[in-house]
Amino acid sequence: MGSGLYGLSLLSAWEGVLAKSPVESLMRASSTQGSQDAKKMKLYSKIGKEVVSAIKRGGPNPVSNIALAAVLEKAKELDVPKDILERNIKKASEKGQETYIEKIYEADIVYGFAGVSIVVEVLTDKITRSVAAVRQVVKDYGGKMADPGSVMFKFRRVRVVNIKASDANKDQLLSIALDAGAEDVVEPPLYEDDTEEDASESYFKIVSLSENYSAILSKLREEGIPFETDSGSELIPITTIEVDDEAVDLNKELINKLLELDDVDAVYTDQK
Repeated sequence: MGSGLYGLSLLSAWEGVLAKSPVESLMRASSTQGSQDAKKMKLYSKIGKEVVSAIKRGGPNPVSNIALAAVLEKAKELDVPKDILERNIKKASEKGQETYIEKIYEADIVYGFAGVSIVVEVLTDKITRSVAAVRQVVKDYGGKMADPGSVMFKFRRVRVVNIKASDANKDQLLSIALDAGAEDVVEPPLYEDDTEEDASESYFKIVSLSENYSAILSKLREEGIPFETDSGSELIPITTIEVDDEAVDLNKELINKLLELDDVDAVYTDQK
């Protein structure tokens, strides 16, 4: 099947998605532009991989390919640029391009008595490459890979909407979110050495089950509150661990290094 058919089928569906999308983008650029740009590119890369994977497994027609239709719906929610899709449509039809596989790695990262656990999510077309890269970073920063299942039970998967702290307050968000069926609103973590800029760039998280997610987005739009959906799905810890400042800094450095890996889509921790 040639690239033209892939492009025609998927782009036609994408045009329909665009027609149903709100004209304005609800993604707000932050003053720390480099960090936010990197975050967006990581997200767009994940969506692109999901497009390739969906086409490889179910073909280019979103009418018959439920997985592809779901990716397109997610792309609409996240305002993914059209050129990202076009590039990955072409990639899906290239000879030798393997499908992407989602993989979760668990690691107990222990600095002194910190006992913090992390979960690393990757979406990759080369499992061996990803395993080696994740293991190397964890090893370099004094951690260890956990046995499968020994960390995941500490987390649960939910739908999440992120709202910048400077755009709303918790009482306002609680009123809106709970009316729309959300489970909770999680306040952003604050540290003693945070600057005013750090505080303004932190985020509230509205936590929801999948069935109430769209209603929450609609309610936020009605109230004129900007939001970032990210992937729309996150792991959150069932309980959190409070650690000392040294452990906070070490864990932050490790997480940032893991996020720099091309195949890593998300890193979650139970650190408070």
